[in-house]
Amino acid sequence: MRQIVLYQDESGAWIADVPSLPGCHSDGKTPEEAVERVKEAIDLWIEVAQEDGLSIPDDKHTARIIELESEFIALLKD
Repeated sequence: MRQIVLYQDESGAWIADVPSLPGCHSDGKTPEEAVERVKEAIDLWIEVAQEDGLSIPDDKHTARIIELESEFIALLKD
């Protein structure tokens, strides 16, 4: 099973990203839809990699959610 990062973007769409598979992501109107779509994207990513003779990366990512203070974000924008 692959880990995914699930978040809502500024337009309100839900994004499902797979850190262990570069470029593998999907979206949906709901978190559930994004997850279902990214499952298909994972299968296709792996299928294409195998057809191309590429190795499949292990899923060894860990994640933390860190909330930045608004003052820090403002400094980054300058």
